[in-house]
Amino acid sequence: MKKSLSLLFALIFGVYAFSNAKSIADTTSYLQTLEIKTGKIDTVLVFKKHLEAPNWHPENYLIYNSYGKLYKFDLKTKVTTLINTDKIVSLNNDHGLSPDKKWLAISANDKTNPSPKGYKSAIYVLPITGGIPRKVTTDVPSYWHGWSPDGKILVYCAERNGNYDIYGIDVNGGPEKRITTTEGLDDGPEYSPDGKYIYINSYRTGHMQIWRMKPDGSEPEQLTFDENSNWFAHVSPNNKQIVYIAYTSDEKQSHLFGKNVKLRLMDLATKQIRDLTPVFYGGQGTINVPSWSPDSKKIAFVSYSVK
Repeated sequence: MKKSLSLLFALIFGVYAFSNAKSIADTTSYLQTLEIKTGKIDTVLVFKKHLEAPNWHPENYLIYNSYGKLYKFDLKTKVTTLINTDKIVSLNNDHGLSPDKKWLAISANDKTNPSPKGYKSAIYVLPITGGIPRKVTTDVPSYWHGWSPDGKILVYCAERNGNYDIYGIDVNGGPEKRITTTEGLDDGPEYSPDGKYIYINSYRTGHMQIWRMKPDGSEPEQLTFDENSNWFAHVSPNNKQIVYIAYTSDEKQSHLFGKNVKLRLMDLATKQIRDLTPVFYGGQGTINVPSWSPDSKKIAFVSYSVK
């Protein structure tokens, strides 16, 4: 079984794995779904430009970012449509669905913010069908990654005073609450479906690994201990597994595009880990945000090739 799956993956990914990053402008993007049980991969869209970070909506469509805008891709009809975000158009790839799937959180450059920082990402919320975004965060930069199961709290990675930590804020705005205080980058916060944990990736030990903690930041628990640089743990809707992206080289506190990566799966009951894919060409944009199918049977991700 492993041999046949390796051959399948080699055929799909073989031309994508390179040792050096190249320009995003030269990219072909492959929007793909992967069946967890069998390892079967379907390429649902080949796009001769750069796209990133799919979410999976229960109505059988994916939402992805491309060049600062969000798009809806219908998995049945294969039709792509632009999601209206009004005047907020400089979106990055940190976006996702509310627990009731009626709202969308986005992160985008806030051109109205007087901060001298180069990129001033703020978090906004808008209807899932599109509309006028409502700004939630005031301080920049702030990058959305998770929504509490009760729909009341957004969690995000933010740089304050030179250090990137995890913060939370009421979905209606107000003061933000700092959740982590360790030196080094903490990123990718995502609630477990039962609200018991927030999963993150953290550089607090001097190597990027997957951790989880209580929602107030207490009782941190390291989950991965290997030589990979491990990022963006996404919890399955049935709360039984996490999928994450592993860089095969030590990338320190960076998660760049154009690197050799693979997707890995952890069983949360046993803590056993297995590869879902062989090494392929990806990184930033591959699986930055929650991308599980609602039935916990598949994930969506993006791989790339370059000219």
